[in-house]
Amino acid sequence: METPLITVIVPVYNIKDYLPRCVHSITAQTYRRLEIILVDDGSTDGTGALCDRLGEEDGRIKVFHKENGGSSSARNLALKHATGEYVGFVDSDDYLSPDMYELLMRGIREFHVSAAQVARDETDEKGNPLPDICVPPKEPVVIENRQFMKELLLHVGDCSFCTKLVRRDLFLQDPFPVDKLNEDFHLLVRMLPRMGAVLSLPEQAYHVFYRIGSNSRKADRETFSTVYADCVENADMVAEIVKRDYPELEETAFRFGIFQRLEYLLHIPISQMRKDNMVYRQIVAYMRKNWGKAMRNRILTRKNKLYHTLFAIAPGTLRKLHARLRGRAA
Repeated sequence: METPLITVIVPVYNIKDYLPRCVHSITAQTYRRLEIILVDDGSTDGTGALCDRLGEEDGRIKVFHKENGGSSSARNLALKHATGEYVGFVDSDDYLSPDMYELLMRGIREFHVSAAQVARDETDEKGNPLPDICVPPKEPVVIENRQFMKELLLHVGDCSFCTKLVRRDLFLQDPFPVDKLNEDFHLLVRMLPRMGAVLSLPEQAYHVFYRIGSNSRKADRETFSTVYADCVENADMVAEIVKRDYPELEETAFRFGIFQRLEYLLHIPISQMRKDNMVYRQIVAYMRKNWGKAMRNRILTRKNKLYHTLFAIAPGTLRKLHARLRGRAA
């Protein structure tokens, strides 16, 4: 049986201290038939030259250089040059277990699915293990796209493309959204209706390195990441997808939209809760308009509903009280 080619895409930006570990974990894969694409996204710290040197070490590595445009634009460029039947993605500060792609490809063939995922673990900058974001299954399980969508909406599913191997033709219809965070969720929920099912494997073969300062991982608590507004935008988008393809999940999708708005309101700096902040005003208006519907929602918790009620009445006052209580706890 022919061994399918896998394209592994790595967006790269100012990451020279961690890039060799990432790339070497890919070239050391027990599944050897790989095409590895490094996209230097306008690095300014010598990372671009490092990509070229790494490319000289292994003939499977292709390097592209472009002006800075973000991870999504780098991934989209790589997809235009990809020739593999399947595609995987790796963030440049993370690394893989040696058998990750072998596990994924074996699972795809055995269970006849178009996409498979492994579990992941996370460590901080000091090497300390962090709690699992997504609990690994105890054994391989095929999750139909309807159930996978439900798990994503309940925040128990893994939306990351980095843990997955996906048939390349599934990327032809939609690109990654440029200038947005939470981009994996955005594309995955659009792709799911035509994906069929996803095989989920128990092995924690993808290793996330939680590096402060990368994308939404900011050390400064006063910095309000755009990921919160992007998550609200994605919640509205997925509500339309659910309405069209999974109408039985509309209550779950509504709960998801409320939850994302609560996350926004709990993290926005108080100084930005102003009348001239249109996104903030629209979110508060939505919470007030949909208060009754939220109170009738069977999936939102009592705590969610309490926060919803208080934010609908006096969002600024609640945040000041919340900040004061957090300060006492610290």
